[in-house]
Amino acid sequence: MLSYFSFDFHSSYSEISFEKVYKLLHYNSFSSHPSNFIEFMAELIGTKHKLIEQTMIFPSSTTKICLPLTFLDLPLAGPIYVRRQFFYRFPQSTNHFCQTTFPSLKQSLSLTLQHFFPLAGNLISPPTPNKPFILCTEKDSVPFTIVESSEDFNHLSANYKLKNIKDFNHLVPKLTHKTIHDDNDNDNDNEDNNTFVFPLLSLQASVFPNNGLCIAITYCHVMDDSCCSHFMKTWSLIHKKCESVDLKSTPCFDRDILRDPKGLIENVFLRDYFEERKTWKNKLIGQTQTQTIEEHHEVVEDYFKATIVFGKEEIERMKKWALSQWNKNDHEIIKPQFLSKFVVTCGFVWANLVKTRYRNDNNDEKEEFFRFAGDCRDRLGYKIPEGYFGNCLTLCHATVKRKDMKGEDGFVKAVKVIERAISEMKNEPFKNVEEWRDTFKNMFEFGSVLLVTGSPKFNVYETDFGFGKPVKVEMVHSFKCMSIAESGDRDGGIEVGLVFKSGEFEYFCSVIEQGLEAFKS
Repeated sequence: MLSYFSFDFHSSYSEISFEKVYKLLHYNSFSSHPSNFIEFMAELIGTKHKLIEQTMIFPSSTTKICLPLTFLDLPLAGPIYVRRQFFYRFPQSTNHFCQTTFPSLKQSLSLTLQHFFPLAGNLISPPTPNKPFILCTEKDSVPFTIVESSEDFNHLSANYKLKNIKDFNHLVPKLTHKTIHDDNDNDNDNEDNNTFVFPLLSLQASVFPNNGLCIAITYCHVMDDSCCSHFMKTWSLIHKKCESVDLKSTPCFDRDILRDPKGLIENVFLRDYFEERKTWKNKLIGQTQTQTIEEHHEVVEDYFKATIVFGKEEIERMKKWALSQWNKNDHEIIKPQFLSKFVVTCGFVWANLVKTRYRNDNNDEKEEFFRFAGDCRDRLGYKIPEGYFGNCLTLCHATVKRKDMKGEDGFVKAVKVIERAISEMKNEPFKNVEEWRDTFKNMFEFGSVLLVTGSPKFNVYETDFGFGKPVKVEMVHSFKCMSIAESGDRDGGIEVGLVFKSGEFEYFCSVIEQGLEAFKS
């Protein structure tokens, strides 16, 4: 049974009655009734794997806070979640983990949440025209689940090998949402009258007895990957040192740091946010307090995840080849003096993925779109603190005709348009911002899209809890995404995660090998 209440916040955050809000939010919640969550998790994990324990972790000191979202948070506000998994060697039994490691993980997590306390709260999306915000109270906490996995640790943590997407499901921390209706309005079917409540964080440790450990995070996109990296490295450092530590950079929650450069961008993003909000009810339909928020993609038997690793030498050959072929057919895009490893790796993977997926498709006039986020921290004309908490991203995209991508020069054409998109972002981070939402919708309507998650600059393999560096860092994402990170075992390299349909991976690998061989000539 969902709880019902009406918001009367208007546009001022100071009018919020904290007592009224958190009492209603926590009625029948998992924080108040942990046994409900244990039953919920046991049902999700099933009989193949064993649920060991589920606990709610509170910050070691609690603070009531209502944190407004900035204009750069608005495009990502809502049921948008990121899921990342850290695999470690751990040649110990489940019992050993529960008696020694789990207590210290809980204690260090509580100390970490003392610094990152908003993550224990929820993203609140009140009825239009009210702005969304983060609400954290002393009754809020973070679910931390322990599971014993029966899967093959070496298989799931390996590169190049195909892994069924379903095999990762039990490793992913689960989150629940609430929909709260205005009890003064009889039209509860009108999504404009609903208040949506989205938790911000869930964590899980999965033990592979006598083999390994997977520490996984699911978080709402009220913070970007830079903030997630900050959180995970803080937690791992505190756990490794077995005590609270002096942080080099503490989280900064000052909402006045980000300034709308044009004075109008927030209005555009709010307009787009309210439009997108109208779609949430259908996306979340059928979900209750005993159902998870999942990204909207099919997790079926014939979808597989694999990671391709490119070494430093291979990436350098990509750069030389692209620059040498730059002016072969056109001079429209000015040749740069330097190409980043992000540009050439993404261009190479994108072009070969198009060749793989559409090798038997004759609809070559369609557009291929490549969308990625650009970090704005050095692009706004003023200093952003290293520990800034929130999103500081702009959205970029590149476009090429499918027939051009499938052609002989597909790689170079892909590199050109990605490089141009980055150059334009550096010069004008919010160019044509009023068209972003329509452009994104058109991508899916008139072409195919590849979305980038992650970045090689976050050094995720430095997240050491005291077990040594991760043997694998994985991201769980949809068929339309590629994940990217620095290589964990090849210095200066990059690893790319992709989701394939049955039969695609082998062809993709052959196309990749042909391309890498050509770069040697």
